[in-house]
Amino acid sequence: MGAALLEIKGLTISFGGLVAVDGLDLAVGTGEIVGLIGPNGAGKTTVFNCVSRFYEPDRGTIRFKDRDITGARSHEIIRFGIARTFQNVELCRSMTTLENLLLGQHVVMRGGVIRDGLRLRGAGADEARATTRADEMIELLGLTDHRDRVVSVLPFRLQKLVELGRALVSKPALLLLDEPTAGADHRESQALADLIRRMRDRFDLSVLVVEHDMSFVMGLCDRLYVLNFGRRIAAGTPAQVRSDPVVIQAYLGEPEREVVDA
Repeated sequence: MGAALLEIKGLTISFGGLVAVDGLDLAVGTGEIVGLIGPNGAGKTTVFNCVSRFYEPDRGTIRFKDRDITGARSHEIIRFGIARTFQNVELCRSMTTLENLLLGQHVVMRGGVIRDGLRLRGAGADEARATTRADEMIELLGLTDHRDRVVSVLPFRLQKLVELGRALVSKPALLLLDEPTAGADHRESQALADLIRRMRDRFDLSVLVVEHDMSFVMGLCDRLYVLNFGRRIAAGTPAQVRSDPVVIQAYLGEPEREVVDA
């Protein structure tokens, strides 16, 4: 791993006495694709919600680009260069694909929605640039035929691509992907892995991905962290993790077997 872009130390958060994440240390280097895996209820999405500042951790620090963002507000995170997708697609369902990708840029445009609403000087030029960028992303993601369709009528897998595009148009340095293969078959999952690699290379991204599809993460990720009951039980390359007896027992309860592609 190179220099850490994201560094989490001692992250702990509880809900009603139940410890969801317990003393997690995790780092994502510049240009890395890192997976966060574990059984259901392991605390993976809770980690994302802490990084996104939807949740306030009880203890620990979160640093991004050498800045302590532990106390930042959720709306500031995207300005710092972190964007995310969700397990369940979070789009403006009454808007078109294009409109959703325009919305994804407003928070990082000069003045954003307020500027455009007041029709201040330069707002039209900003909007034109945003439309150009949105159209470029729509083409990259193969969504040209769906540019002007309301997203609520799109198949779920295409809605996931629209959400990915909305995250990417904000020009993040770190992309958080929560269950990106949900609703995808094996062929679609492999195509998505190829797409994520291309986006990483094209936009100089680092990626942290939560995923249950072992074949997907084993083939995509440079490194993996494994959580179980909120605790980190392993970290390493996919090859190291898949043969780790502690990981195997957490997934299968049988330490003599390997974690297999599923």
